[in-house]
Amino acid sequence: DVSSPKHGKVDPDNMPHVGGNTWAGGTGGRDTAGLGGKGGPYRLDAGHRIYQISQAEKDAVPEEVKRAAREMGEKAFKQRLKEIQMSEYDASTYERFSGAVRRQVQSLRIILDNLQ
Repeated sequence: DVSSPKHGKVDPDNMPHVGGNTWAGGTGGRDTAGLGGKGGPYRLDAGHRIYQISQAEKDAVPEEVKRAAREMGEKAFKQRLKEIQMSEYDASTYERFSGAVRRQVQSLRIILDNLQ
């Protein structure tokens, strides 16, 4: 079961963590920032293989936990914008332009990686 969203502990060795309720950047777990899990406040990729839980498990998260996770994620987003000296308007403008060329940039990255 999920209880309350949190960032989670940071593993100094960046080991992969699957499932559980402890590590930031893990996959398939609960309550912590990571990927493929449920109830976490925001997505956090530590660069490991992603283990995805079922959509039914995600849908079963209580509404109050979803609300708390959204609020925590929004707060973290605003803090990050402040750190990089970007306004919410700047972020939405960046996303609009970035989204328009995202596929082309990804294709170019693949081509350049293959050339290296």
